[in-house]
Amino acid sequence: MGSCCTPDHSCSTGGTATAVAVADATSTVYAVSGMTCGHCKTSVTTSVGAVEGVLSVDVDVASGLVTVTTDGAPDDAVIGAAIDDAGYELTGRA
Repeated sequence: MGSCCTPDHSCSTGGTATAVAVADATSTVYAVSGMTCGHCKTSVTTSVGAVEGVLSVDVDVASGLVTVTTDGAPDDAVIGAAIDDAGYELTGRA
């Protein structure tokens, strides 16, 4: 009954649990082919962002690079499958 968490799962004590996760974050840059526009960026961002452990996704359509920040080592196979599901091809790490 003495929980410090509010119904929306934020901590009412002002603790910053996310700071710990971000400190252990790993950014990995992937080369992705087939991206040409803002819709491509949205599709890849949404698909990869849904992968467990992914903290953020930054898509650079012009260069064909996708930077994925994860809370630990990324699973390239899972990231690749998410990119494939979005309709694009992971060609490797950049």
